[in-house]
Amino acid sequence: MRPYTPDDHQTRTTLEAFADTIIPGEKRSPDDRAVAGAATGGGAVAAGAIELLEWDATGITDGLDDFARGLNEHAAAHAAERGAALDETVPPFVALPFADRTALVRRLTAPGHPEKALWVSLALFCNMAYDSAAHMHTADAIAAGHPGLTAMGVTAPDADGLWRFPAYSYGRPLADLHPDTTSTGSPA
Repeated sequence: MRPYTPDDHQTRTTLEAFADTIIPGEKRSPDDRAVAGAATGGGAVAAGAIELLEWDATGITDGLDDFARGLNEHAAAHAAERGAALDETVPPFVALPFADRTALVRRLTAPGHPEKALWVSLALFCNMAYDSAAHMHTADAIAAGHPGLTAMGVTAPDADGLWRFPAYSYGRPLADLHPDTTSTGSPA
């Protein structure tokens, strides 16, 4: 088994197509094949799903080639079941129309599928990139206009890099501030 390298175009475009199926976004260019353009705004790919998957802290980086290979095998079988011809200039999963991509992912992540845990874990990392920008410092992600954090309305920190919330979510403070708390919020 050959180790995954970030410049592997076949693997990368397959993983981008998977991430775009989980949280769709708009095409990066008119000739973008991996991102189907099924939604406006940035989706998982624009949010950095591939960068998160390539981060060794995820523990799945060494298996990315296998994920892509397996996904492409499932895509080829899916197309064959339907008698659909695939464009051979791109990986099979990338060649699937968006509706078929979602149908295949739905099948792979369904209860009872023998590989469900693998595909759900890959999907969770795609969601994590969008929902939390886990591969980036939050302030940097917000400054860069991260699509997921922007969509959720996460605000920028104060000038000193700290987040403060003058309007409490419950309409009142939940506890009194300890008298020894410093101005940075740390205990003395």
